[in-house]
Amino acid sequence: MSLLRQGRSYLIVGLLQLLLDWAVFVLATAAGMPAAPGNICGRVAGMLLGFWLNGRITFADANGQRLGWRRFARFLPLWLLMTAASTLLVAAADHALGLQHAWLAKPLVEGGLAALSFVLMRWVVYR
Repeated sequence: MSLLRQGRSYLIVGLLQLLLDWAVFVLATAAGMPAAPGNICGRVAGMLLGFWLNGRITFADANGQRLGWRRFARFLPLWLLMTAASTLLVAAADHALGLQHAWLAKPLVEGGLAALSFVLMRWVVYR
């Protein structure tokens, strides 16, 4: 697998995930949900899309897609750690700066976690 091809694909999938995650977060919190559960709702939506696309496209190999329960079992603990970090940071932004600033901070938080996530996904989940 070409690291460059995987990186490019991961970036495209990540942008789609981020868009969905952020939209769900904004809609949920604008409807009155607190920032922490709203962030988790957004991350769940993004996670479902991202796990599927990364397994089918980004980390697929000559043998085809890399999905299944075994990979999901490796994926879930990493996702939970990233979600905990994201939720703490977004909730802190909401608490310190207000909801609209948390909306703006979320893409920055997720972008910061993306590089670490790529390394972990490549060598732990989709190996």
